[in-house]
Amino acid sequence: MTESDKGTVIVISSHVVRGTVGNRAAVFALETLGHPVWALPTVILPWHPGHGKSTRVAISADDFDAMIADLIRAPWRGEVKAVLSGYLGSAAQARAVARLVESLRIDNPDLLYMCDPVCGDENGLYIAEETAVAIRDRLIPLASIATPNRFELAWLAGAPLETNNAIMDAALSLGPARMLVTSSLPLMAGSTGNLYLSGRSALLAEHRLVPSPPNGTGDLLAAIFLSRLMENLPEERALMMATASVFEIVARTAKRGADELTLEQDASSISTPMAMVHMRRLLHPAQTRRP
Repeated sequence: MTESDKGTVIVISSHVVRGTVGNRAAVFALETLGHPVWALPTVILPWHPGHGKSTRVAISADDFDAMIADLIRAPWRGEVKAVLSGYLGSAAQARAVARLVESLRIDNPDLLYMCDPVCGDENGLYIAEETAVAIRDRLIPLASIATPNRFELAWLAGAPLETNNAIMDAALSLGPARMLVTSSLPLMAGSTGNLYLSGRSALLAEHRLVPSPPNGTGDLLAAIFLSRLMENLPEERALMMATASVFEIVARTAKRGADELTLEQDASSISTPMAMVHMRRLLHPAQTRRP
């Protein structure tokens, strides 16, 4: 597959001046894998808030709407094969992203839309509830693939998720045909897992848990997994490669003692990961129900 065959991706997420989260992680990964990328920031920050208080520059609803309108009427819109949305700064931005996806699908019904519903962690929501509701009600139904972490899925589905069966039931209740749930429950001690549901298939990719990983792993995983699917790799292979890439980069970052993912030093881990990932096939809920 040549670079021109891979297709342009619109990435819509936060932008940091220093660091590798949000658009900085997703754009780097997609461009490393050969995709032209159109990057639209939702907020601008000097660094991830986890590093300390800093200035937050919000993109106003009017300005964001205007930029979305420009993208909708762009003469190159036919180049766009996928949209990836991540951190959103407001409910209005969620509605604008929905308009973009709906418009692009008029010309290209096969457009891939990956929704990474960045809204919370084990401590609860860290965005306005109104924004999380808009993501749930406007974007999740449009998604070809959604990539919540387990805590985000619990909030979106309104149910505690203490087993992988509960995670699968919650994922199916939200509606996207495909869902990748990060921070799922591993079957091996000292590990973490990514659980992927597609059709009647349930796959769990497990790898060794790296304590206190830097931020940005979800952004990175979503981007790499999207690219691998756009290559038309079998889903199991795409999941294994994306998971291996992220684990390898996190492990190398930890070894260096860095406080941000060291993507610039680990581009080879994105393109040709070598880390071992344990793949399991789980019993999909549909397989236990009568037709």
